[in-house]
Amino acid sequence: MKIAALIARILLGLMFLIFGLNIFLHFIPMPPMSGLPGQYFTVMMQSHYFYFIGAIEVIASILLLSKQFVPLGLVLLAPILVNIIIFHLTMQPSGIVPGLVAILLWALAAWRVRAYLLPVLAPKAAER
Repeated sequence: MKIAALIARILLGLMFLIFGLNIFLHFIPMPPMSGLPGQYFTVMMQSHYFYFIGAIEVIASILLLSKQFVPLGLVLLAPILVNIIIFHLTMQPSGIVPGLVAILLWALAAWRVRAYLLPVLAPKAAER
């Protein structure tokens, strides 16, 4: 399991580093989208919202790849993954497979550091 978590962390980090940098550098061409997904991406690009998402993806991927603050990197990527899955469930179901792969990689990487992530799920915060 240790090796699977290591591979998952590295693959997840590389995936989000590449796609996060692509938001800024545009080295992977995106085909034009139509309909609701096209409108969604148009608004996200025109409002510059994607630049914030890209920055978070790059920061989180660097944390994962450097093995520094891995739980923080996973926490930063979690809402992005949820957004990816919701986008594909509601607007473009045909492209859901990469998102599901990313969630599987996230879960494998998170399993290794679960002791650091589980306190977030505590019903009451310990006050100091």
